[in-house]
Amino acid sequence: MSSDAVRENGEKQSRKKVFLLSALLSFFFYVLDQITKEIIVRVLPLYSREIVIPGFFNITSVRNKGAAWGMFAGKQWFLLTISFAALIGIIFFFRKLTGNFPERIIALFLLVSGIVGNCTDRLFRKEVVDFLEFHLGRFYWPSFNVADTCITVGVLIYVLSSLIRPEPEKE
Repeated sequence: MSSDAVRENGEKQSRKKVFLLSALLSFFFYVLDQITKEIIVRVLPLYSREIVIPGFFNITSVRNKGAAWGMFAGKQWFLLTISFAALIGIIFFFRKLTGNFPERIIALFLLVSGIVGNCTDRLFRKEVVDFLEFHLGRFYWPSFNVADTCITVGVLIYVLSSLIRPEPEKE
């Protein structure tokens, strides 16, 4: 076996490991998202707040019938349609979107985890449960959840990778 074939086989095995670990991480975050939302719904009355770090972080119990910052509130089917279209696009173009870069594989799996987490809420609760609230003084960032965090981190990783990494060579 030539050294190029050995190297190529090693890279293929490495990509498979990244893919599998990313899928497991995605599943873990999806489950964490659903468990934390269920705990909030059962334990914390709606619109109540528990101060965790005074002046910086609270656990709140709010619901969002829209997307980020309440945009498209009450348009659940529209938001689900957009979410499913994004999922289909990620799945269909996965290889092209990742360019076989490991961080892009992780980023897309984080996106999938977050999209599926919030879609689960939209389908079964008819609203998204948000509960993480950060603030500095009187400035409050809108409440969010684990799924939102996965989406944000996934997009951030993907954008940074796209800016830093060269485009893969065409085969």
